[in-house]
Amino acid sequence: MPDLVIRHIDNLMAERIKALAKERQWSINDVVLHALRHGLGMAASNLFAETMLDPGELTTLAGQWDAGEKAAFQEAVLALSRTTPTQLAPVHRVLDDES
Repeated sequence: MPDLVIRHIDNLMAERIKALAKERQWSINDVVLHALRHGLGMAASNLFAETMLDPGELTTLAGQWDAGEKAAFQEAVLALSRTTPTQLAPVHRVLDDES
């Protein structure tokens, strides 16, 4: 795979990338790849990309989360977001009745 160098990242963007990496327990590279994939409409779960919240946003919906709970929940949501739509709900073919 090719490597790319992105120049002229402002401090605010760099800090946001670092904060997301720390929050989600991802590498900086994974955060940037995730952002690029979603921004370019190339996410694996692209069918749901418009309606799905980012995994980091889901922990703010309700209640108090300790660090372990938050990390476990984010890991589970991330795993689900990487599945294809047919992995979780296989498409069943309807056979025509030939009789």
